[in-house]
Amino acid sequence: MATNTDPPGAWSLVVPLKPLARAKSRLGRAAGEAARPRLALAFAQDTVAAALTCARVRDVVVVTDDVAAGRALSALGARIVADAPGAGLNAALAHGARQVRGRRPAASVAALNADLPALRAGELARVLDFASAFPRAFLRDAAGIGTTFLSAARGAEFRPAFGGPSAARHLATGAVEITLSGLDSVRGDVDTGEDLRAALALGVGAHTARLMAALAPAGDR
Repeated sequence: MATNTDPPGAWSLVVPLKPLARAKSRLGRAAGEAARPRLALAFAQDTVAAALTCARVRDVVVVTDDVAAGRALSALGARIVADAPGAGLNAALAHGARQVRGRRPAASVAALNADLPALRAGELARVLDFASAFPRAFLRDAAGIGTTFLSAARGAEFRPAFGGPSAARHLATGAVEITLSGLDSVRGDVDTGEDLRAALALGVGAHTARLMAALAPAGDR
Protein backbone atom coordinates (compact mmCIF):
# COMPACT_ATOMS: atom_id res chain seq x y z
CA MET A 1 0.00 0.00 0.00
CA ALA A 2 1.35 3.42 -0.88
CA THR A 3 1.95 5.69 2.07
CA ASN A 4 3.35 9.14 2.74
CA THR A 5 4.46 8.33 6.27
CA ASP A 6 8.23 8.14 5.78
CA PRO A 7 10.09 9.75 8.68
CA PRO A 8 11.79 13.05 7.79
CA GLY A 9 15.29 12.49 6.42
CA ALA A 10 14.65 8.89 5.32
CA TRP A 11 15.91 8.10 1.82
CA SER A 12 15.36 5.29 -0.64
CA LEU A 13 18.48 4.54 -2.65
CA VAL A 14 18.29 3.13 -6.18
CA VAL A 15 21.40 1.16 -7.17
CA PRO A 16 21.71 0.00 -10.80
CA LEU A 17 23.74 -3.09 -11.64
CA LYS A 18 24.47 -4.54 -15.07
CA PRO A 19 24.50 -8.29 -15.57
CA LEU A 20 27.83 -9.33 -14.07
CA ALA A 21 29.08 -10.83 -17.32
CA ARG A 22 29.03 -7.32 -18.85
CA ALA A 23 29.99 -5.27 -15.80
CA LYS A 24 33.28 -3.43 -15.27
CA SER A 25 34.66 -4.08 -18.76
CA ARG A 26 37.61 -1.70 -18.28
CA LEU A 27 38.65 -3.43 -15.08
CA GLY A 28 39.30 -6.68 -16.91
CA ARG A 29 42.59 -5.35 -18.24
CA ALA A 30 43.90 -4.84 -14.73
CA ALA A 31 42.27 -7.67 -12.78
CA GLY A 32 41.73 -10.30 -15.45
CA GLU A 33 38.55 -11.31 -17.21
CA ALA A 34 37.83 -14.18 -14.84
CA ALA A 35 37.95 -11.88 -11.82
CA ARG A 36 36.01 -9.00 -13.36
CA PRO A 37 32.43 -10.22 -12.70
CA ARG A 38 33.37 -11.39 -9.23
CA LEU A 39 34.79 -7.96 -8.44
CA ALA A 40 31.67 -6.26 -9.79
CA LEU A 41 29.53 -8.30 -7.42
CA ALA A 42 31.84 -7.70 -4.45
CA PHE A 43 31.77 -3.94 -5.11
CA ALA A 44 27.98 -4.00 -5.20
CA GLN A 45 27.77 -6.07 -2.02
CA ASP A 46 30.01 -3.64 -0.14
CA THR A 47 28.10 -0.65 -1.51
CA VAL A 48 24.72 -2.04 -0.49
CA ALA A 49 25.95 -3.30 2.89
CA ALA A 50 27.40 0.09 3.80
CA ALA A 51 24.34 1.97 2.54
CA LEU A 52 22.00 -0.17 4.63
CA THR A 53 23.93 0.71 7.79
CA CYS A 54 23.48 4.45 7.14
CA ALA A 55 20.97 5.99 9.54
CA ARG A 56 19.54 8.23 6.77
CA VAL A 57 18.70 5.29 4.50
CA ARG A 58 15.24 3.75 4.67
CA ASP A 59 15.83 1.09 2.02
CA VAL A 60 17.93 0.13 -0.99
CA VAL A 61 16.42 -0.94 -4.31
CA VAL A 62 18.78 -2.69 -6.72
CA VAL A 63 17.76 -2.68 -10.38
CA THR A 64 19.31 -5.70 -12.06
CA ASP A 65 18.52 -8.67 -14.27
CA ASP A 66 21.43 -10.70 -12.91
CA VAL A 67 19.96 -13.60 -10.93
CA ALA A 68 23.09 -14.38 -8.92
CA ALA A 69 23.68 -10.75 -8.04
CA GLY A 70 20.05 -10.29 -7.12
CA ARG A 71 20.19 -13.27 -4.80
CA ALA A 72 23.38 -12.07 -3.10
CA LEU A 73 22.16 -8.49 -2.65
CA SER A 74 18.73 -9.57 -1.48
CA ALA A 75 20.45 -11.57 1.24
CA LEU A 76 21.97 -8.31 2.48
CA GLY A 77 18.54 -6.69 2.73
CA ALA A 78 18.14 -4.95 -0.63
CA ARG A 79 14.91 -5.11 -2.63
CA ILE A 80 15.56 -6.41 -6.14
CA VAL A 81 13.72 -4.95 -9.12
CA ALA A 82 14.07 -6.37 -12.62
CA ASP A 83 15.40 -4.01 -15.27
CA ALA A 84 12.11 -4.07 -17.15
CA PRO A 85 12.94 -1.20 -19.55
CA GLY A 86 16.22 -2.86 -20.61
CA ALA A 87 17.18 0.48 -22.14
CA GLY A 88 20.37 1.41 -20.31
CA LEU A 89 21.46 3.01 -17.09
CA ASN A 90 19.21 6.06 -16.92
CA ALA A 91 16.10 4.11 -17.88
CA ALA A 92 16.94 1.57 -15.17
CA LEU A 93 17.33 4.32 -12.57
CA ALA A 94 14.06 5.99 -13.57
CA HIS A 95 12.35 2.61 -13.37
CA GLY A 96 13.73 1.99 -9.89
CA ALA A 97 12.56 5.41 -8.71
CA ARG A 98 9.07 4.72 -10.10
CA GLN A 99 8.99 1.45 -8.20
CA VAL A 100 9.84 3.28 -4.98
CA ARG A 101 7.33 6.07 -5.51
CA GLY A 102 4.66 3.67 -6.67
CA ARG A 103 4.61 2.41 -3.09
CA ARG A 104 5.43 5.70 -1.37
CA PRO A 105 4.63 8.69 -3.58
CA ALA A 106 6.34 11.21 -1.30
CA ALA A 107 9.59 9.25 -1.03
CA SER A 108 12.93 11.00 -1.23
CA VAL A 109 14.93 9.03 -3.80
CA ALA A 110 18.62 8.97 -4.67
CA ALA A 111 20.68 7.09 -7.21
CA LEU A 112 23.93 5.60 -5.94
CA ASN A 113 26.56 3.86 -8.03
CA ALA A 114 27.03 0.14 -7.40
CA ASP A 115 30.83 0.32 -7.56
CA LEU A 116 31.75 2.08 -4.31
CA PRO A 117 33.58 -0.69 -2.40
CA ALA A 118 35.09 1.72 0.15
CA LEU A 119 31.75 3.40 0.95
CA ARG A 120 31.43 4.73 4.51
CA ALA A 121 27.98 5.09 6.03
CA GLY A 122 28.97 8.29 7.81
CA GLU A 123 30.09 9.97 4.59
CA LEU A 124 26.91 8.87 2.86
CA ALA A 125 24.89 10.37 5.73
CA ARG A 126 26.61 13.73 5.18
CA VAL A 127 25.75 13.58 1.48
CA LEU A 128 22.11 12.80 2.23
CA ASP A 129 21.88 15.54 4.87
CA PHE A 130 23.17 18.06 2.34
CA ALA A 131 20.82 16.77 -0.34
CA SER A 132 17.84 17.10 2.00
CA ALA A 133 18.03 20.89 1.73
CA PHE A 134 17.48 20.95 -2.04
CA PRO A 135 14.99 19.50 -4.54
CA ARG A 136 17.83 17.84 -6.47
CA ALA A 137 21.54 17.43 -5.74
CA PHE A 138 24.48 15.48 -7.13
CA LEU A 139 28.03 14.45 -6.26
CA ARG A 140 30.87 14.31 -8.76
CA ASP A 141 33.06 11.24 -8.94
CA ALA A 142 36.74 11.36 -7.95
CA ALA A 143 37.72 12.22 -11.53
CA GLY A 144 35.41 15.26 -11.45
CA ILE A 145 33.62 14.27 -14.66
CA GLY A 146 31.02 11.68 -13.80
CA THR A 147 28.44 11.35 -11.02
CA THR A 148 28.21 8.84 -8.20
CA PHE A 149 25.08 10.21 -6.47
CA LEU A 150 21.95 12.03 -7.62
CA SER A 151 19.00 12.90 -5.39
CA ALA A 152 15.39 13.95 -5.76
CA ALA A 153 13.74 15.04 -2.53
CA ARG A 154 10.02 14.71 -1.83
CA GLY A 155 8.00 15.98 -4.76
CA ALA A 156 11.04 16.59 -6.99
CA GLU A 157 11.52 15.03 -10.42
CA PHE A 158 14.39 12.54 -10.53
CA ARG A 159 15.86 13.20 -14.03
CA PRO A 160 18.99 10.97 -14.07
CA ALA A 161 21.55 11.79 -16.77
CA PHE A 162 24.39 9.40 -15.95
CA GLY A 163 27.15 8.33 -18.35
CA GLY A 164 30.26 10.17 -19.56
CA PRO A 165 30.42 13.83 -18.45
CA SER A 166 27.28 13.48 -16.37
CA ALA A 167 28.30 16.00 -13.70
CA ALA A 168 27.99 18.84 -16.21
CA ARG A 169 24.62 17.52 -17.39
CA HIS A 170 23.24 17.23 -13.87
CA LEU A 171 24.43 20.74 -13.09
CA ALA A 172 22.79 22.03 -16.28
CA THR A 173 19.45 20.49 -15.25
CA GLY A 174 19.44 22.53 -12.05
CA ALA A 175 20.72 19.97 -9.56
CA VAL A 176 22.85 21.51 -6.81
CA GLU A 177 26.41 20.26 -6.63
CA ILE A 178 27.50 18.77 -3.31
CA THR A 179 30.86 20.40 -2.61
CA LEU A 180 31.57 19.09 0.90
CA SER A 181 35.08 17.83 1.60
CA GLY A 182 35.89 14.43 3.05
CA LEU A 183 33.59 12.37 0.83
CA ASP A 184 36.24 10.23 -0.87
CA SER A 185 34.40 6.97 -0.25
CA VAL A 186 31.21 8.24 -1.91
CA ARG A 187 33.13 9.66 -4.86
CA GLY A 188 35.32 6.61 -5.32
CA ASP A 189 33.70 4.53 -8.04
CA VAL A 190 35.90 1.80 -9.50
CA ASP A 191 36.24 1.41 -13.26
CA THR A 192 39.99 0.90 -13.71
CA GLY A 193 42.95 -0.67 -11.97
CA GLU A 194 43.99 2.78 -10.75
CA ASP A 195 40.51 3.31 -9.26
CA LEU A 196 40.75 -0.05 -7.51
CA ARG A 197 44.11 0.83 -6.00
CA ALA A 198 42.65 4.10 -4.71
CA ALA A 199 39.71 2.25 -3.14
CA LEU A 200 42.02 -0.27 -1.51
CA ALA A 201 44.06 2.61 -0.06
CA LEU A 202 40.86 4.05 1.45
CA GLY A 203 39.89 0.67 2.84
CA VAL A 204 37.33 -1.51 1.10
CA GLY A 205 34.46 -3.47 2.60
CA ALA A 206 34.59 -7.11 3.63
CA HIS A 207 33.40 -8.63 0.35
CA THR A 208 35.98 -6.86 -1.79
CA ALA A 209 38.72 -7.41 0.79
CA ARG A 210 38.08 -11.17 0.88
CA LEU A 211 38.04 -11.43 -2.89
CA MET A 212 41.22 -9.41 -3.29
CA ALA A 213 42.93 -11.66 -0.76
CA ALA A 214 41.79 -14.73 -2.68
CA LEU A 215 42.98 -13.26 -5.98
CA ALA A 216 46.42 -12.30 -4.66
CA PRO A 217 49.36 -14.47 -5.78
CA ALA A 218 50.36 -17.00 -3.14
CA GLY A 219 53.62 -15.14 -2.45
CA ASP A 220 51.73 -11.94 -1.64
CA ARG A 221 49.41 -13.45 0.95
